[in-house]
Amino acid sequence: MNIAIFGGTFDPIHNAHLTVALEAADRFSLDRVLFVTAGQPPHKPEGSTLAYEHRHRMVELACEADPRFEPSRLEEGDAKSYSIDTIEKLRATLSPGDRLFFVLGADAFAEISSWYRAADVLREVEFIIVARPGYEYVTPPTARAHRLETLALPVSSSEIRRRLVASQATGDLPPAVLAYITAHGLYRSE
Repeated sequence: MNIAIFGGTFDPIHNAHLTVALEAADRFSLDRVLFVTAGQPPHKPEGSTLAYEHRHRMVELACEADPRFEPSRLEEGDAKSYSIDTIEKLRATLSPGDRLFFVLGADAFAEISSWYRAADVLREVEFIIVARPGYEYVTPPTARAHRLETLALPVSSSEIRRRLVASQATGDLPPAVLAYITAHGLYRSE
């Protein structure tokens, strides 16, 4: 089985996330893409993201777009969410022949050597790197890395949040996610 971890704060999850996951699933014959909602990302100040339950519920709604997409609570909780911990939790549930991929942007991959237990992360997964045209990065010699050349996706969660706070229209969200945001009055003020 081919399985990919696609983690993020998903604050909120948007159409570009789904496009990347769909392209990765198709190109690498992924059976499952686990959308792992970050509990407490180590690179973000505590309390700087929307509550976990809201972010994860939006992931659940967005994952209805494709039967290969699966919302995951592997990083739920107050502890810092380190990728190696997530990888090891998932790896413990897999069969020996399963291939484990990790989907991330080229900008994040460029920083891979600074990650907590980077050597272990590099050993445990194959990377699907979402490349941006003209963006260069160095691949560590031990990394099993695949480039996913995708259309330029100029969408960011921070820009979507800014538009939502300003009550500006945004077509960058799955309809069910936008309906959830509206119903719960999310992102009315940062």
